Amino acid sequence: MGSREVSNQDWQGKHVTVAGLGVSGIPAAKVLHGLGAVVTVVNDGDDERSRTQAAELEAQGIAVRLGDGATLPESTELIVTAPGWQPDKPLFTAAAEAGVPVWGDVELAWRLRGPGAAPWLAVTGTNGKTTTVRMLASILQAAGLRTAAVGNIGVSLLDAVLGDEEYDVLAVELSSYQLHWAPSLRAHSAAVLNLAPDHLDWHGSMAAYVADKGRVYEGNRVACVYNAADPATEDLVREADVEEGCRAIGFTLNTPGPSQLGVVDGILVDRAFVANRQKQAQELAEVKDIDPPAPHNIANALAAAALARAFGVEPAAVRDGLRAFRPDPHRIEHVANIDGVAYVDDSKATNTHAAEASLAAYDPIVWIAGGLAKGATFDELVTGAAGRLRGAVLIGRDRELIREALTRHAPEVPVVDLDRTDTGAMSEAVREAARLARPGDTVLMAPACASMDMFVNYNKRGEAFADAVRALAAESA
Repeated sequence: MGSREVSNQDWQGKHVTVAGLGVSGIPAAKVLHGLGAVVTVVNDGDDERSRTQAAELEAQGIAVRLGDGATLPESTELIVTAPGWQPDKPLFTAAAEAGVPVWGDVELAWRLRGPGAAPWLAVTGTNGKTTTVRMLASILQAAGLRTAAVGNIGVSLLDAVLGDEEYDVLAVELSSYQLHWAPSLRAHSAAVLNLAPDHLDWHGSMAAYVADKGRVYEGNRVACVYNAADPATEDLVREADVEEGCRAIGFTLNTPGPSQLGVVDGILVDRAFVANRQKQAQELAEVKDIDPPAPHNIANALAAAALARAFGVEPAAVRDGLRAFRPDPHRIEHVANIDGVAYVDDSKATNTHAAEASLAAYDPIVWIAGGLAKGATFDELVTGAAGRLRGAVLIGRDRELIREALTRHAPEVPVVDLDRTDTGAMSEAVREAARLARPGDTVLMAPACASMDMFVNYNKRGEAFADAVRALAAESA
């Protein structure tokens, strides 16, 4: 449990059901068991991996039910669920009927914080969360603060809250799933970067998805950071029940108004956290300090800067933190230049909103797209990008949807439709894109779709693209 003392008295003998084995379920089960709770893990799957995980937990005295994630175990007083479990699952229906509360791992971490625990600076949104949180952590570190990028970003919040390391502040990435199951979370300050249709199969509707994102603002103490270019994010601030004195802080790629951060002549400026915001602006950094300086990445940097400034960070640390930041792989990552053509990997663009931002950063483009559409439509995306497209190469199961949108809105753009979903299709896609491209063009893989029809995840898809580009470069050398 680490050096921090967590009271066992509230958990001793409490019957807790943990829904789901995996990256959040297993740690939650172990933590609760260590606090003295009577823990039962339920899991839909009953495969070899699940049985191995179950055996490890059972050896520690934790009960596991495989292949039965629908039935509410008797005597259950609380459910702690993996964030991916949908709200309409029978287990949760049974819990509601029995009056049993349901928490996610974020809620559990929030409740287990000790006295004087580090405040949370929280980030959510359809796209840009991980980049913004990592930028924020880099800025906080440049300010000399003990911090970590945690949450949906890969580092468990339970580990951060209960581990040995002491923090001054945490930079927390939160998904809509996690926020749905975190009713008592109250951040120091929070940002909603943008809102676009995503995960609607999980939430049931766009309104429900937006409402869950908006939970991040509830109870904020200092600042609710919103995107001035996305009015729906500001609407969520207006609807939020915040602490007295909490301010609405906008970020914009244009000249900022009072209580906003924005851009003037290639400089990121702050008109929110200055003595006289009606007349003064504080220089924070230059656009060229941001890697890469694509418009949506500048917006991410402004959101990170706003949260850092809300926490009292000095301007120089914002600049130094942004200069030190390097993006994760597969996020508008330049792979190579071959015969005057740039090849860019944005495999992380798994929905139309992310792909729209990526497509806006280049011109002209040979676009590699396709995969699992997750219920998305592509007309708006294609309409916005049509004027920049030199050509398109389509892969994946739902490529037909993109091809139809291209036929409707960009009929003059040549399209190569690769009728295959094997992993080797990427090599052919890159070769076809190279054939369509001219010197000065960018071959951009921004699929606008999930990857699981062809690859384990977007990382593997990005690696396949990069490998195919490097092979092409070797042949051209």
